[in-house]
Amino acid sequence: MRTKKLSVKGLLRWTCIGALLSMTIITLVLFTVTLEIAVLAVGGALTLCAFIWFFILTQAFGKRLSLFTSELCKILDDMMDGDKEPIRADDSETLFARISHRLTRLYQIMQENRHKVDEERRELQTIVSDISHQVKTPVSNLKMATDTLFTNSVTEAERMEFIQGIRTQTDRLDFLFQALVKTSRLETGVIRLEKKMGRIYDTVAQSMSGIVYEAEKKHIDVSVACPENLTVAHDSKWTAEALFNLLDNAVKYTPADGKIDVTVKQWEMYLEIKVTDTGKGISESNQAAIFRRFYREEEVHEQTGVGIGLYLAREIITQQGGYIKVVSELGKGSAFSIMLPMR
Repeated sequence: MRTKKLSVKGLLRWTCIGALLSMTIITLVLFTVTLEIAVLAVGGALTLCAFIWFFILTQAFGKRLSLFTSELCKILDDMMDGDKEPIRADDSETLFARISHRLTRLYQIMQENRHKVDEERRELQTIVSDISHQVKTPVSNLKMATDTLFTNSVTEAERMEFIQGIRTQTDRLDFLFQALVKTSRLETGVIRLEKKMGRIYDTVAQSMSGIVYEAEKKHIDVSVACPENLTVAHDSKWTAEALFNLLDNAVKYTPADGKIDVTVKQWEMYLEIKVTDTGKGISESNQAAIFRRFYREEEVHEQTGVGIGLYLAREIITQQGGYIKVVSELGKGSAFSIMLPMR
């Protein structure tokens, strides 16, 4: 007989039957040896009493086990539905108390995972909504331009204008997708930033090369003050990407004939790369929101961009143990500072 396949009630029942059979056999053996009726009577009485108590024990244990399993199933059902936390048992020494403690911990883990999944679902919905909003305008412009070229007769000058518009919108979509890919790789850990000791001067020079042409077009005076031999542990490529995003915004929102200053200073705990411009400035109420993904102020929607540069810059610097701070006032420009830890 395989005891593993027996139920608890069955196992108890067979145990009782075995005990009764053993007592009966012992009684008969003693009677055979002594031939005393008293031995047979006492053995029979003991066997009968044992049978009665075994029967009571089996019934009581079965009811207790049935109650325990029903309570356990109810607790598990409530946990799966997420209705309420399991009731903690008062006596910590009982089997039910030990199971209850583990069920409580399991419930807490399930609730944490459920909240995490809900947050990720809401974040995913927000991202999809933001992306669709960003893609909608250039796609609509592309469809309008191509429909016009297909259905209407246009002059060569108009055709070139439409082609230039198509090129602009495709560049905007390409920039959006490239920014999304970079952000996704950083957030998911596909790209890991590698901090190495290096000259911050080279990193600043690398980022500056990307905005020189646009700054010259707007006659913006750009000055840089950075010690050539100053070194700090940082990921040069990605730090240059973050700094470029700050510089690119400074060029976009600084009017013609304005000024942009880049200064690098070494403090006790951090190295500061500050980008100061003479642009329109940012209101205090919007300064916390500008680092959100796809956020753009209503006043700057005529400028090109998708509102992901500052978000990406903050992700890059944060993953290196630093932070970005902003000081700005409407009509008086802005100052963004990248703070990289010295250690």
